[in-house]
Amino acid sequence: MAQERILILVKPDGVSLGHIGEVITRLERKGYQIDALKVTKATDKILQEHYAKLIDKPFFGEIETYMKEGPIVAMIASGPRIIEVFHRMAGATNPSDAAFGTIRGDLGREWEDGLMRNIVHSSDSVESAEREIKIWFPDQD
Repeated sequence: MAQERILILVKPDGVSLGHIGEVITRLERKGYQIDALKVTKATDKILQEHYAKLIDKPFFGEIETYMKEGPIVAMIASGPRIIEVFHRMAGATNPSDAAFGTIRGDLGREWEDGLMRNIVHSSDSVESAEREIKIWFPDQD
């Protein structure tokens, strides 16, 4: 079976709440490989490239605010069907709707300010993964 690559971001809330290790542990328990990992900060340029399809949406400002709240852990992971499997591991986008046993269901919650904070991002297709990896890891091929 072919290897896939995925970009996974532990977002600022996941970092500040100490969930980096939990996300990595869940990946490793499934037997997936972590190929690159770094602590970084989101810039306007990176966010505009990453969320290019959402720039014109009224909620894009909230995404920018959230993603610039603090450090992000970016990683490239690989393995057969990792994109599909990690999406199930992450759970529904809204942590309140995510099933228990998923990253968002176990570690996420809603916040008083109404910003959607949901612990992790993961690429949703092979094409998205390769595009997003180039944005966050420009030195990787």
